[in-house]
Amino acid sequence: MLYFVATPIGNLKDISLRALEVLNFVDIIACEDTRKSLILLNHYNIKKRLISYHKNNEKISAEGILKLLQQGKNIAVISDSGMPVISDPGSVLIDVLKKNNQPYSVIPGANASLSALILSGLNSKSFSFFGFLPEKNKDRIEFLNSIKNYTTTLIFYVSPHNLLKDISHIYDVLGSRNACLVNEITKMFEKSINFNLKDFQELNIQPKGEYVLVVEGLLQKTENNNTNLSLHEQVEYFVKNGLSKKEALKKVAKNNNIKNIYKIFNTNLNE
Repeated sequence: MLYFVATPIGNLKDISLRALEVLNFVDIIACEDTRKSLILLNHYNIKKRLISYHKNNEKISAEGILKLLQQGKNIAVISDSGMPVISDPGSVLIDVLKKNNQPYSVIPGANASLSALILSGLNSKSFSFFGFLPEKNKDRIEFLNSIKNYTTTLIFYVSPHNLLKDISHIYDVLGSRNACLVNEITKMFEKSINFNLKDFQELNIQPKGEYVLVVEGLLQKTENNNTNLSLHEQVEYFVKNGLSKKEALKKVAKNNNIKNIYKIFNTNLNE
């Protein structure tokens, strides 16, 4: 059997008893980075054969892991932190396992995106997780345009060297929205910063470690019954976030139960 095992995202105590049980039981542990994994394994006095499984050797390692399983070995797969497969190596291995009818299981645990969502205080009823943005500027702008009308809360992973560039591109495409930047989750210096995307240049952050960026979805702001925005501000908000003026007027009319909003704006909904 192969087990995908979640590991702590910061605090080494954030590991389940079942995860420790499995890591002690298996014959081999496949690690994203054996040096980083040893910090956790040594802390819990777990001595096992370690093999490397990372994004640069996924295909070859996946075939090797399959052979070991077919030889009767029990194997655990762990990433540097959090859940394997989720923005970490593992999907290639899963494809190989499924094609060969090889069973596998998941040992759940800590997750940075969900922890950041809770820390952000933004809408948690529905959310969309996107991981890291594409590296090429053209690809990331194209991707952001494809999600700019999502009404769910948006969750991104951001590397320190891309922090300002990513937030800048997200603001350019998504417009002015409430957001929260979270890092050092579960650690002594855990930090969550609530801000508006338009003010990102004022954050004055010295990027260190990976971040989770949580951004409110389209329409959340003006669908709140307690909003203090004027009708004109509501229309401007929707237009800035991708709706046509006609669509924005209709949305504001519906939200505020107004039948003749075109008279208020001295325009026609059919324009």
